[in-house]
Amino acid sequence: MARAIHVVGAGVAGLAAAVRSAQAGERVFLHEAAGQAGGRCRSYHDPGLDMEIDNGNHLLLSANHAAIDYLRTIGTAGRLVGPAHADFPFVDLKTGERWTLQIGDGRLPWWIFDRKRRVPGTRALDYLAFLRLLWPRREASVGDAVSCTGPLYERLVGPLLLAALNTAPPEASAALAAAVLHETIAAGGRACRPLIARDGLGPTFIAPALDYLRAHGAAIEFGHRLRGVDATVGRVTALRFDEAISLGSDDRVILAVPPVVASGLIPGLQAPTEFRAIVNAHFRMAAGPQAAPITGVVNGTVEWIFAFPDRLSVTISGADRLLDTPREALASTIWREVAVVTGIGNTDMLPPWQIVRERRATFAAIVEEERKRPGPQTPWGNLWLAGDWTATGLPATIEGAIRSGERAAGLARSQPPSHS
Repeated sequence: MARAIHVVGAGVAGLAAAVRSAQAGERVFLHEAAGQAGGRCRSYHDPGLDMEIDNGNHLLLSANHAAIDYLRTIGTAGRLVGPAHADFPFVDLKTGERWTLQIGDGRLPWWIFDRKRRVPGTRALDYLAFLRLLWPRREASVGDAVSCTGPLYERLVGPLLLAALNTAPPEASAALAAAVLHETIAAGGRACRPLIARDGLGPTFIAPALDYLRAHGAAIEFGHRLRGVDATVGRVTALRFDEAISLGSDDRVILAVPPVVASGLIPGLQAPTEFRAIVNAHFRMAAGPQAAPITGVVNGTVEWIFAFPDRLSVTISGADRLLDTPREALASTIWREVAVVTGIGNTDMLPPWQIVRERRATFAAIVEEERKRPGPQTPWGNLWLAGDWTATGLPATIEGAIRSGERAAGLARSQPPSHS
């Protein structure tokens, strides 16, 4: 019988690992502790709003090649929507100014010399000063590498890095910031087009992946929590769910679970232990056909507004400060800002709403936590790690998660057969 690839965890990293393994003709078994797939990247029916919403809002960029290739494989790349060019509308709630950042398509940043295309109140020289952030010292924070003050930082660099790192940029790892910038802004506008899942995260990233796996003969088990592993020197011999699954000599395991779970299963595993929160708000209110898919907001509580056909959604990164704010007060504050930005009627007429607070949304993207991120290898030659918290070279993003899953799947396929 052909070897088995057991993927434990059906978040985006686990799904990517399972899809690539199934695509390569492997016999795939997908195990998920929860009752549904997707992890943080999922959709669900919210009874309060009586509509389907996403657990959180996730922005992709056209540079996210692994994510886009994954969607092509499962047949949903066409569900990503965004502008034809790297155009980012912004609103400053303090001054009332509105502008659209227009990053030129080419690699050479000619756009910084055009006052109409760059951030108001900035000069071309301001952008050149941030070149230092592209080649930082490995142990440096963003605040060590560049000045975190001034119009360019406050109106562009800070908001973009906060969204990418989910950590206050001055304390965040400059190496992770540089990795993001190299793949996006430094690569030109063709790499920076913003893309959102028009039909929601579940219908775009999750349900079609499960359909793909079933069509390729994969076995999928929900409510299947891995409670431990049995191992001898060099390899795992069994996976202990409520029942034990013995592994054949050539079977492989990909562990795509949160870091706290992985640490409990693998003795001595070093993994991130500090995390940052994200707050998302959803309002049952259509923005209108002319609304931009995504709008950046500065000098407010709100940071990014996503416009869907049936709702307006908001993301606030690095949001630990908001975890204890009463839900009703937070919803009212956010809605007043959304109403001003979108131009929707009375700011006090609060539509049906939902607040989703994720206390441990991502690992803290600081130097100390970056050092703790493990690679895919483990002490056992037939078990590999995947997840956005592993050493992907990127912050905790969908792109990093998918890359990690595909990397683990590639290593599992390339491992020589065991002769034990």
